[in-house]
Amino acid sequence: MTPLPLAEPSGRYLSFAEREELALLRARGLGVRAIAREMGRDPATISRELRRNAATRNGKVEYRATVAQWKAQTAAKRPKPSKLATNPRLREYVRERLSGGLKQADGTASPGPATSWKGLNKPHRADRRWATAWSPEQISRRLMVDFPDDEDMRISHEAIYQALYIEGRGALKRELVACLRTGRALRKPRERARNRPQGHVTADVVLSKRPAEAEDRAVPGHWEGDLIIGLHRSAIGTVVERTSRYTLLVHLPRLEGYGVTRPVKNGPALGGYGAIAMKDALQATLGSMPEGLVRSLTWDRGKELSAHAQLTIDTGIKVFFADPHSPWQRATNENTNGLLRQYFPKGTDLSRWSLEDVLAVQDALNSRPRKVLCWKTPAEALDEQLRSLHQAGVATTG
Repeated sequence: MTPLPLAEPSGRYLSFAEREELALLRARGLGVRAIAREMGRDPATISRELRRNAATRNGKVEYRATVAQWKAQTAAKRPKPSKLATNPRLREYVRERLSGGLKQADGTASPGPATSWKGLNKPHRADRRWATAWSPEQISRRLMVDFPDDEDMRISHEAIYQALYIEGRGALKRELVACLRTGRALRKPRERARNRPQGHVTADVVLSKRPAEAEDRAVPGHWEGDLIIGLHRSAIGTVVERTSRYTLLVHLPRLEGYGVTRPVKNGPALGGYGAIAMKDALQATLGSMPEGLVRSLTWDRGKELSAHAQLTIDTGIKVFFADPHSPWQRATNENTNGLLRQYFPKGTDLSRWSLEDVLAVQDALNSRPRKVLCWKTPAEALDEQLRSLHQAGVATTG
């Protein structure tokens, strides 16, 4: 055994002196929590130390300070060879699930389109490589199912990502990033783009400023909104209440002169969803809701709501904007837009539908029972909210 450097580590890690004390207390028969109290450490720290660094040479688990110190220092050495580089069986399993070829029903290969990787992100509106394309998380979790008793066949999804993206981690070819769903040549941390003011989105309306009560859906009156776009710059606005899933559709007819009058630079957008037209339409639609049921509105980064400050002044509704390219922050609205595509498919002209037609679709959606509401309809859920608000108002007045 090589000589042990006994330099005092940071307070986060156990020192050699603490390991000697731990060995003595363990020899006296003390339990994990009793040892933790004696040493002033968290019980989880003691439990982890006994599990990871105990000596097993004689076929039985026995804690010795010198062995534990050596094991801890060996595990702490960097850089460590990656699992994929040292375990060929694991590497082949990951590679096959990530980039394996597709097969037809009779077992013959189905190569898909001819593609080449140029070290860039996935091609825009062009063929991509066909592969089994399991995600790193799917691979990591499936290993536990396929090899329940083989601890060598374990790897985290982050380790797979690092093997793909970080030069020097080796084991997997760099070009296999083309088999990932995003097809990105470089990783893009979500935090980099979060809560950053941009253009009409000022620092006071980024998502992090939204009241905490809107997050858990316990308080009604917080809405999410967006546009569904059709052909020839047609659109319909969608606004969804986060708690009841009640949906309001915003009719956005084209303005007079569309297709006839030549567009004027910095003039009104005749398509129907320019900043002023959008503000007026939202104000009319949300204004139909009872007082107390419209507290905030979360929108995506679209410039159609660049007049949000005036909307807040006119209605008192606080407007917040989701982070760029983060649809999961408005998941309720995105899900509703998907349901609405049954009535308003992509690639169709949405301007042909009258206000009456749009309201008919709105009523149909709000009369549909939803699993998330225990099979109540959004209209029934909203009615319950109204009754609870009324009762709260009566109690306050009394």
